[in-house]
Amino acid sequence: MALPGLLLVDKEPDWTSHDVVAKARGLVGTRKVGHAGTLDPMATGLLILGIESATKLLTFLVGEDKTYIATIRLGASTVTDDCEGDVLESADPEALAAVTSVEIEAALASLRGEIMQVPSSVSAIKVDGERAYAKVRGGDEVKLAARPVTISRFEVLGEPRRVDNAFVDIDVIVDCSSGTYIRALARDLGAALQVGGHLTALRRTRIGRYTVQQANQLSQLAAAKAANQALPILPSAVAAAQQFPVRELSDQDVTDLRHGKRLALTEDQRAAFSKNQPIAGIHGEQLVAMLERHGAQLKSSVVFANA
Repeated sequence: MALPGLLLVDKEPDWTSHDVVAKARGLVGTRKVGHAGTLDPMATGLLILGIESATKLLTFLVGEDKTYIATIRLGASTVTDDCEGDVLESADPEALAAVTSVEIEAALASLRGEIMQVPSSVSAIKVDGERAYAKVRGGDEVKLAARPVTISRFEVLGEPRRVDNAFVDIDVIVDCSSGTYIRALARDLGAALQVGGHLTALRRTRIGRYTVQQANQLSQLAAAKAANQALPILPSAVAAAQQFPVRELSDQDVTDLRHGKRLALTEDQRAAFSKNQPIAGIHGEQLVAMLERHGAQLKSSVVFANA
């Protein structure tokens, strides 16, 4: 049986998230593998996989905020808001040349903070029971409702680059809430500057407190497997402690949780644990349960099977 825990993968381009999961199943020797948040085939970077019982931990990770590095091409809008779609409209070269760094910064500023974002029409959101991207690629027009997202950082990295005298590429870094579409930010930045915009590169570097620096590419994992080396799976307790506050459990606490009982909180613990905040209940080196605070007590959200 595979070790329960998280496997952090640095996804390479042209792989779907499903492809990565399928490959990981072969590497770890179990079908019980899931992921916390998809990445488009064109995107690279951090993909968190849950192995065995740690798939239950993924539920608590999908809503964490994220960091992306992206390249936005100004000068044209596309059907898919990225470089894989047909061009809808191209900017006049003179209008694009007239865009200043001050105007770019003002447009970026308008897209920071708590905003209402219309997701990219080529998304996995379901419309009338069908994925939006399937409808668009089938020739249908899709208009999705705006939804609230939070953009904590949206900044240019380095200097803008002119491409073929027809486009301007800018590299950006984005800190955002879960559910944010970076392609939509590229689209909206281009619209704010009245020159059109789309995404040409995307890399996810962080999910919550997990970073891409901790991750390995599938080729590296396959090489480790071929050399009979242990795969770098973060044990569930270690993985949970990296992201969530921890409640150390006694033997009696473990027994009580496994019988569906709640745990009492001291006054200090009540101050330390916020409402609606997942808490890792750990006994020794074992993740026993994910907990949530209810008044002066902790209630289990998920209890994990005995290791």
